[in-house]
Amino acid sequence: MKTVANVRIDKWLWAVRAFKTRSVANDACNAGRVKIGGKSVKPARSVKIGETVNIQKGQEKKILKVVQLIDKRVGAPLAVTCYEDLSPPPPPRIGSGKLDPIFYNVPIPVARRKPGTGRPTKRERRDLDKFIEEDLK
Repeated sequence: MKTVANVRIDKWLWAVRAFKTRSVANDACNAGRVKIGGKSVKPARSVKIGETVNIQKGQEKKILKVVQLIDKRVGAPLAVTCYEDLSPPPPPRIGSGKLDPIFYNVPIPVARRKPGTGRPTKRERRDLDKFIEEDLK
């Protein structure tokens, strides 16, 4: 892995595998989703060792501290050595079927059918829909 004196932020983000392609990293910089020192940066800005890079990817927020500068994409085990991940742990996933979206620690009751009974009939499905609608009211 060859280190360089200076490298563009979009190229570094691509090289350390923060983004899948360099053009996606470029678009993220142009959209203001990549910040250094609290300010949005352009893709051509040079990154320096010791700087903290904030990345917003959808609901996910990453905070990466630059440890090493590289301009070529490397394997994941080597890419991890080029930055220090300061990101907070992600919140519990919503909609996994095990946790209620409103209260994270309250399990959602799940309707079960006896094994071997097959799919519900149209009548059973209508009864189930009525039951669920009454529960939501």
